[in-house]
Parts: sequence; structure tokens; C-alpha cells
Amino acid sequence: MQNISSPPGPGTVPPTGDGDGVSYGRVLVVDDDPTVAEVAAGYLGRAGYDVGRADDGPAALESVAALRPDLVVLDLMLPGGMDGFEVCRRIRARGPVPVIMLTARGDEDDRILGLETGADDYVTKPFSPRELVLRVEAVLRRWRREPGPSAGIGGAGIVLEPLARRATRGGEDLCLTLREFDLLAFFLRNPGRAYTREELMREVWGWDFGDLSTVTVHVRRLRGKVETDPARPALIQTVWGVGYRFDLSGAPSPTG
Repeated sequence: MQNISSPPGPGTVPPTGDGDGVSYGRVLVVDDDPTVAEVAAGYLGRAGYDVGRADDGPAALESVAALRPDLVVLDLMLPGGMDGFEVCRRIRARGPVPVIMLTARGDEDDRILGLETGADDYVTKPFSPRELVLRVEAVLRRWRREPGPSAGIGGAGIVLEPLARRATRGGEDLCLTLREFDLLAFFLRNPGRAYTREELMREVWGWDFGDLSTVTVHVRRLRGKVETDPARPALIQTVWGVGYRFDLSGAPSPTG
């Protein structure tokens, strides 16, 4: 992250990189543990990213505004009265910046809440730095993926514009995260077929491994944004024993 017009504020560390002049993107690492932050920043820097650091919520928001990162690695447990959930909410309110959350191992409720807050992925502590780099690469690759030849896709009153990353339903904008947009796009392109959660993770997330609750949470969040009655989903239907099917006919499922 070079040529920053505003100096870093309190709690921030200027961006660094080990590079050869080529950057694969700008990443902000937010963690109050200096060892974790240094290790994460070091591995990401050696992988070719320009990396900035912040150690609390206010500093993170200031850095997002000043540095305009391509992705944020965000710890859930932060000092100063603003935890990672609130930081993620405020980041998402400002614009579509991918967020990978760092959570303590075993805190499943926190991981699910992080995804529901708008995080695109999570990594549990203690984590493998190499895994973190791979997750960053996967999220950014999905974010930058070229859209298909169609200028737009739609059905059931929903219209997606892949180039603009814009989604509307009945002419009203839908506020979707990166993964929600990609999941909805996949469903719209493949209506009528039932997909397992493993298939959706592979096709939408690009992973052959991972916590399948990630898919479940994103389906639930997406239903809350596109269904008339999320408790009786008419579009994203549960196929018991299999997974989910996108039904353009819009016949409500009594059980969801």
C-alpha cells in the first residue's frame, strides 16, 4: 500500500511489503496481538500483498478509509469497546470490502455470528499462516473473477448485474455481501436442480474443504433478503437429505 495520502493514525502500522514491485492486492490486518499481526502480515507480505496493520476498532475504520484495502483480516476480540462484529458492520456499511474474520477455535457461535454480520470467510486461531494466505487468495480471486458473457442474469423479479456487482428485486436494491451475491448468481444460473452443501461450497466458494455451516448461514442470510417470507421460502428451497434448490416457480416450501 504505497503512496498513502493520509498518515496512519494512532494504533496503526504503515503498510509493508516484501515485494519485487508487484503487488497482488492491499490487505489490512486488524489484531491487537502483535505476534499474530506480525506473523500474518509477514506471510501475506511474502506472498506478494501490500499489508497494513491496525490494533483496535477505531484504528481499523480509520485505516479502511485512508488505505482503501482490497481485503480486511479482522480479529473478533478487540480492545477499546468496539469488537470485530461492530467493526465488520461498519466496514460493510461503507462499501463492498471482503472481510476474513479470525476467531478462537471452538467458538462456533462467534463464527456463525461473524458470517451473519457480513464476513466472507473466517479462520480459527491458532491458524496456519499458509492457510490464511490461501483463504485471502481464494476470497480475492472470487471477488475479481470475470463475469460470464451475459450482461445480466435474473428470474423471479431478481436482476443481477455482474459487472456492477449490483442486485435488485422488484427494482429495489439488495444489499448483498460478496458470497451472497455469488451464491445468488449461482442459483439463478442453475435453477431447478438440488445441490448439496458440499457442491455449493465447491462451486461458489471454490473450496474442496471447510465448515459446511458456512453454506447454511449464507443460505439463511440470502433468504432473509430475497424471500417474501423467509420462514416459508419460495425460491431457495430445502431438499431434505440433499441440500438446496432454487425454484423459479416460487411455490412456497412449508418447512423451509
